Amino acid sequence: MSRRGTRFTAGLAALPWVGPVLILVVAIVVFPAGYMFWTSTRNLSPYGQDRGSAGFGNYRTLFAIPELGSVLWHTAFWVIGVVFITLVLSAGLAQFLNRDFPGRTAVRLAVLVPWAASVMMTTTIFYYMLDPDVGIANRFLVDIGVLDRGFGFTKEPTQAFLVAIGVGVFVSIPFTTYTILAGLQAIPAEVVEAGRMDGANSWQRYRHLVLPQLRPAMAVAAIINIINAFNSLPILQVLTGSIAGFAADTTTTLTFKLIRQNQQIGTAAAMSVLNFVLIVVIIAIYVKVIRPTDQVDS
Repeated sequence: MSRRGTRFTAGLAALPWVGPVLILVVAIVVFPAGYMFWTSTRNLSPYGQDRGSAGFGNYRTLFAIPELGSVLWHTAFWVIGVVFITLVLSAGLAQFLNRDFPGRTAVRLAVLVPWAASVMMTTTIFYYMLDPDVGIANRFLVDIGVLDRGFGFTKEPTQAFLVAIGVGVFVSIPFTTYTILAGLQAIPAEVVEAGRMDGANSWQRYRHLVLPQLRPAMAVAAIINIINAFNSLPILQVLTGSIAGFAADTTTTLTFKLIRQNQQIGTAAAMSVLNFVLIVVIIAIYVKVIRPTDQVDS
C-alpha cells in the first residue's frame, strides 16, 4: 500500500476518536465565525430584520468612518499595554509566590480576588473611586495636598484610557500569575541548582535557565490576554463609554456604539469580522515568532 493510502487508512481509523472534537470545533468556532461573516454582508434594519444582500457595502461604510484609523491605534495601544504590563508584573509576582514564606497560601488566595470578582463591578468601583467630586481616591489626594481639587481621571479621553489600561492589568494579573506559577513549578529544581553551581547569579539563572523554560506558559498567558483585551467591553464601556465621539474607542467599543447609538447592525457585523481577523493574524504572528512549542535546550 502507498504512503498516501496508509495515511488515509490511519485517518479513517482515528475518525471515531477525533470526530466528536471536530464536530465541537465546527459547532462553536467555524459555524459562528461563518455566520458572523454572512451577517456582515446583509442589509439589516435597526431591529435586525434581513432586507437582503448588501454585498460588501457594510465594509465600505466601515472603512469610510474617518476615526477608524485612530480607533485601530487605540486598540493596538490598549492590547499591547494591557498584555505587556500584565506579563511583566505577573512574572515577578509568580516568582515571589513560588518562594516558601509564612502566609503564602493566604497571599495566593488574595491574588485570586480580582479574578473572582465581577469585571463590571470592579471597574465600577474604580470609576467611583476616581470621581472628581465624591471619589475616595480624589478626596485622599486632596487631603494630603497632592491635588488642590478633584481631578477628572475618567472625564478626558487620554486619562480615562490610561485608567482603563490599569484596570485591565488589575483584573488580568490573577490568571496570568497562576499560569506562569504553574510553569515555574514544572521546572526541575536541578536545572536552577546546576546554574548556581556553575556560578550564575540570580538574574543570569532566571534569564538563561528559567525564562526559556517558561516560554510555553508565557505564550498561553499572552494569547489568552490578547483575546480578552481585544474583546473587553465592560472595562472600556464603564470608563470611556460616556466620552463623546470615538476619542477613546477601540474596535470593540466602536462595534457597541454602532449598534446602540447609530443602529448600524450590518456595519457593526463588519467591524466584528475585522476584529476577528485582527485577532487571528496577531496571534498567528505571535506564535510564529515565539514558537512556544519548540523544544527548550536544558
